[in-house]
Amino acid sequence: MAVSYPLTIFYDASCPLCRKEMQVLKEYDAQARLLLVDCSTPGFVDAAATEKGIGAADMMKLIHARDLDGRWFIGVDVFVLAYRAAGIESMARFWSLPLLRPLWERIYPWVARNRMPLSRLGVVAAFDALVRWAARRALKRGDACRDGQCELP
Repeated sequence: MAVSYPLTIFYDASCPLCRKEMQVLKEYDAQARLLLVDCSTPGFVDAAATEKGIGAADMMKLIHARDLDGRWFIGVDVFVLAYRAAGIESMARFWSLPLLRPLWERIYPWVARNRMPLSRLGVVAAFDALVRWAARRALKRGDACRDGQCELP
């Protein structure tokens, strides 16, 4: 999947799970490849999205991202690209495994619809631990080392 950075990710910052995931991704984004935009604010409008027929309601339903060339990505594709940009290749591969990809495509919309209740069930802490573990593994293997920057935040 070709992408031109930076990748602008439109996410729901009012959701604890979404906010934590984006926070962790940004912490590991040593190349500054990710731009995060909270689309949950009242009256949110993005001119480029509107031009493509994408509104805030669409972005609140499923995560959206736009690359430098104006290409749009939705759902699971956003996670693959975001984790790859942050140097957490194992998580990018996790989201893009050919055998599991159809499952993620079916499960993700359910998770997105239920993100607030899931956040209240403690999923945020478990998810945070999983992503940080994957990032530490990437660092040990050298996946996260780019341009001589190999430090964990």
